[in-house]
Amino acid sequence: MPEHEQDGQEREFDLGWADRAEHKEPSARARMLAARWKHNPPDPVPFRPDPDHRSSGRRSWSPWISTAIVLGSIAAVILLLGYLDFRAPY
Repeated sequence: MPEHEQDGQEREFDLGWADRAEHKEPSARARMLAARWKHNPPDPVPFRPDPDHRSSGRRSWSPWISTAIVLGSIAAVILLLGYLDFRAPY
């Protein structure tokens, strides 16, 4: 076996080795977006939408109602499992 192939088999490439690389090639998506935005940059978008902006098709619930529904569902499952375990013959 040639010496350069043997050296390649003995090397260990890990994440630290990759992080120390001098040049990292951008991903295909990053290259595509850079090419697209070169001539047509995207419009700025706020981090959060305005508080009065709500979608018309979605019903907005209070966080307390959502929490009550989740906790009630969990309690119902626990009670159902306890009832089934109580009725199971040994």
